[in-house]
Amino acid sequence: MEQASPTGKPVQITVTDGYDLKCFKGDSPVTFIRAEFNQVILGDSAKITVSPEGTAKYNFTSSFELNPEGGITLDDLAHKPVFLTVTEVLPKEKKQKDEKTLMLGQAVVDLLPLVEGESSFEMMVPLHPVPGSPLEPLQSGVKQCSLQVKISVVEPLLTAAQILGSNLLKATLEAAYSVPESFIPVGPVQNYMVGLQVPSVGEKDCPIFFKNGTLKLGGEREPVPRPKKWPIANIVAPGANNIPDAFIVGGPYEEEEGELNHPEDREFRNQSECIKKRIIWDLESRRYLDPTAVVSFQKRIADCRLWPVEITRVPLITAPKGKAARFDKAEDENQLSFHGVAYVNMVPLLYPGVKRIRGAFRVYPYLDSVVYEKTKCLFSLFRDTGHHLIQNNRIGGINSPLSKTVTSKNLKEDKIQASSIKSQNSDTPLETEPSLNHNLEGQQYVDAGTYIVLEIQLNKALVPKRMPEELARRVKEMIPPRPPLTRQTGGAQKAVSGYHMQIKNISRAILDEYYRMFGKQVARLGSDMDSETLEEQKCQLNYELNCSGKYFAFKEQLKHAVVKIVREKYLKTTPFESQEELQTFISELYVFLVDQMHVALSQTMPDDVQGAASTVHTSSEQLRFFAFEAEVNENFDMAAVYYEERLVREPQNLEHWLDYGAFCLLTEDNIKAQKCFRKALSLNQNHIHSLLLCGIMAVLMENYEQAEIFFEDATCLEPTNVVAWTLLGLYYEIQNNDIRMEMAFHEAFKQLQALVFQAQITKEKSTGAVEYAEEGGKVESSLGPCRITNGSTTAIKVEAPAEPGAPLSVLDGFVEESSKLRSDSQEPVLPVQSQDPASSQKPSNVFVKEIPVKREVSKYQDSSTFLHPTPYGVSQTPTTIFMETIRFLMKVLNQLEQTRTQCLWGIQILIFFIGKIGLEM
Repeated sequence: MEQASPTGKPVQITVTDGYDLKCFKGDSPVTFIRAEFNQVILGDSAKITVSPEGTAKYNFTSSFELNPEGGITLDDLAHKPVFLTVTEVLPKEKKQKDEKTLMLGQAVVDLLPLVEGESSFEMMVPLHPVPGSPLEPLQSGVKQCSLQVKISVVEPLLTAAQILGSNLLKATLEAAYSVPESFIPVGPVQNYMVGLQVPSVGEKDCPIFFKNGTLKLGGEREPVPRPKKWPIANIVAPGANNIPDAFIVGGPYEEEEGELNHPEDREFRNQSECIKKRIIWDLESRRYLDPTAVVSFQKRIADCRLWPVEITRVPLITAPKGKAARFDKAEDENQLSFHGVAYVNMVPLLYPGVKRIRGAFRVYPYLDSVVYEKTKCLFSLFRDTGHHLIQNNRIGGINSPLSKTVTSKNLKEDKIQASSIKSQNSDTPLETEPSLNHNLEGQQYVDAGTYIVLEIQLNKALVPKRMPEELARRVKEMIPPRPPLTRQTGGAQKAVSGYHMQIKNISRAILDEYYRMFGKQVARLGSDMDSETLEEQKCQLNYELNCSGKYFAFKEQLKHAVVKIVREKYLKTTPFESQEELQTFISELYVFLVDQMHVALSQTMPDDVQGAASTVHTSSEQLRFFAFEAEVNENFDMAAVYYEERLVREPQNLEHWLDYGAFCLLTEDNIKAQKCFRKALSLNQNHIHSLLLCGIMAVLMENYEQAEIFFEDATCLEPTNVVAWTLLGLYYEIQNNDIRMEMAFHEAFKQLQALVFQAQITKEKSTGAVEYAEEGGKVESSLGPCRITNGSTTAIKVEAPAEPGAPLSVLDGFVEESSKLRSDSQEPVLPVQSQDPASSQKPSNVFVKEIPVKREVSKYQDSSTFLHPTPYGVSQTPTTIFMETIRFLMKVLNQLEQTRTQCLWGIQILIFFIGKIGLEM
């Protein structure tokens, strides 16, 4: 066993037991374990006899030294496992000097938990059989041969501060699809390689290489899920190639972050991944990023949005047996071929909470000037720094350490070239030799439509995302929730007055019924009516009231007033404890009700019916229409009276506060409008429109920190809200935060696509087809809701049912005029992933061509309807995220049918948000 030096931190690997072992010799077989890490043998265990049950007590401990200053580093622990090889020792035969051994299997121990801060962990690792081994392969229902392993260090390798500030990067290369037809599986064996660079320790770059890709012919799609593999060659057991608990799961094209993720690309992707040739790697490489490297990584992404990922092909050659001169001759012939590059947009990793990007990225020919223009990268990973990699690209030497470099003629030339490049001004384009500007082999990637599928994943997001609980707490601190109304206990007089009113109404109804039945008789007899006649009339009236059901109607009419008296005057809301208590209360209540009945009847005069003034009761809905009519007539004082009357009647109604706030915006009373919107939010802190309006007012008041909280909280509460994401993007545009602006607009566009797609599905279910408008014809619905091609623009043809003679809204007229004004200029289009990665530098300035949606709006349509719109149907589907936001802001104004002058203030709100975007109004 190798002893660790006291100068470093020793990492101990202890193998205690082996289970379910099967050997070549059935009678008491003898085995031992060999531990290997970083291509160095750590030691061999003692030779242990395996029991008949297949168990073995090894108790074998080996170690290696972790020394960040030189030797094995944390980065090595992140992406290199420990290999444990079990070997059987065969009995000596006669006249045999040395023992004969046969390899049984190999186990892989992942050391990643040490990098994540653990000081020790214990696990059961499967023993993967080598070809020809008697060990059973991994199958369900069959006991797998395994080893009990414990990994430990004296103390954690990272402090709490280092764990908090560091990160772990995982790069997974799945495959390259639709490769050139010149790639054929026959002929010289080729090594297909892909490489990229990331910061590792401090600002020092660390290359990541994916080698030994397998060229496969088309015919079927790669299965998912499938295991990810270690980027290490010469692993003896085939099953040991797989990284434990790591799988490639794929996913819908539309959810990818790269290129070729639009509906029109689906057919090409399906053909490429099913029929055409591809190169398969399925490798995952990890890199430990210390706190300094994390900062450098984040800064470099912000400076260079696109990162180059190079791809090349190098022939595998057999090492010559002659002199060293023959080596040089072989090296000269071993040149790079099919040198290409893919441009990976790493900016999504700077979005709050994003830890993973995965997508398909087109491959272009590697040209120095183009690579420098897009990525500011001064050298090629393979051509300028990779000669040691090519030198070791021989059969049997594929996994040689990258630190060994070989000096050659080409390397010297590259050093001279690199020095000349670095001496140039970084702001000027790269000037290279003409031969480097013509990459005919790399052009074949473009002709074939080659793309690679790559995944970049981090353990922690570079930019933490605020949790919904924190945002809700911040909103609650700014706008405390309104406490519920306290129960009123002083309404006894009001309850008694209500009882008096009901007594009067019932007495009038009874008198009316009496005059209907006996009016003529009373007029004829006058004062000569005797008591017997009166008693007979009373009995007949009582009989009529009972038979017609009016008696029970009067009783029900009076019941509500009696209940109010019991609750408000006697404050009795709990059940009675005994029957005696109930009877006592009823007797007392009866006496009180009879007394109050006499009081009410005494107050009733014979002519009070004729002299009573009828009271006109207006509903809240009527008051809203009155206010709107006053606005149309520009009588804003009267409109304010109607709005305030609604608030006095129903102060807990959220819609009333929003309507009054929209009115205050129209009259340019921003402070009062802000108070109204905040009052509405205090009634319901989960109301999306109240949050958005509070955010808008915070921007107008230049309180940007609060505005960000309001908009973020709205996106957390309703992640599918297009308006919320768009307003958040407009806010970030004001703050000159291009990265987060791009994130918000991208999410808004994705949600809009989902909205349009859902509308398409709904209409297909009802009508069987969705009609699309395109320059020169139609497109099939299978291509998706939004299709942008190189030569034309496609948009949804949406028509709403129109009523003859109904006027169009000011908003639709405004959109039509805007479209006419843009007819002579460049028309904006939706942000899509162009084949040219440079075109995605400023996606906020790109929008879709708008086909206005014709919607008929009633002349007196109210603001509360606008502030609480119905779910979108096909006829109401907006065609851009900004038109949807314009609609929302215009709806707030409650002035869709007024003159252009009255709508200008609403347009100014939108201009204030998107002033720097350059949207032509």
